[in-house]
Amino acid sequence: MVLPIAGQWFEKRRIDDDVTLIYEPHVVPLMRCNIWHIRGRDRDLMIDTGVGIESLRTFARDFLDKPVTAVATHVHADHIGSHHEFDDCLVHGLELEGLIRPSASFNIAGEFFDANDIATLMLPPIDGYDISGPLITALPHAGYDLASFRLRPAPAARSVEDGDIVDLGDRVFEVLHLPGHSPGGIGLWEKCTGTLFSGDAIYDGPLLDNLPHSNIDDYIRTFERLRALPVTVVHGGHDPSFGRDRLLDITDQYLRQWTAG
Repeated sequence: MVLPIAGQWFEKRRIDDDVTLIYEPHVVPLMRCNIWHIRGRDRDLMIDTGVGIESLRTFARDFLDKPVTAVATHVHADHIGSHHEFDDCLVHGLELEGLIRPSASFNIAGEFFDANDIATLMLPPIDGYDISGPLITALPHAGYDLASFRLRPAPAARSVEDGDIVDLGDRVFEVLHLPGHSPGGIGLWEKCTGTLFSGDAIYDGPLLDNLPHSNIDDYIRTFERLRALPVTVVHGGHDPSFGRDRLLDITDQYLRQWTAG
């Protein structure tokens, strides 16, 4: 397959004065994660970092004017590709190894090989997603070799647990452990604004609970927890942001499916 050359790898969209959405338009929807930049007084956050085909740090250099903490909501390959570019990285302890030593078995050309860590994507058929071919629709530059892509280690990673605090100076986020999609999935919760950065625990698209390391019982408990939070807006790991009504729709539908009877 001959792929076109991308004019620019990343795009960004300003959500408000402090929050910017960054995404990779040439990555197929299944792997096109939302990369969230949150500006703080003393420190910025980068929540998830995309596939890592091109340098996120270089793209964001014009607005990264202070120290940055890069959070991995979980260690699936579409969320950790550029964590190695940052000097401070956070991930749940259950998935720390997957960020420090990511799987070498993931190949952007669309091939998935078995491995023993939770960064591996051995995907079953997924309604709503085409995973039959390459995971990108363009090359970042002429001569780019798809087969050469590998996830790079993030040696600056350190672990966080449920209830830990991430303080930006003027914004404070609580770490929520939200397993189900993956064992160490986390979200960042800002209680004073009702804002949740949820990773892949919940988003407004086909939810993946049938991966080898997913757990439906954990997902049920996570959704019961999220349903009880006074959320006003959810910025998910994929697809558009949404409010409380949609949160209730998604969680209620899932809970009915798996707890009926």
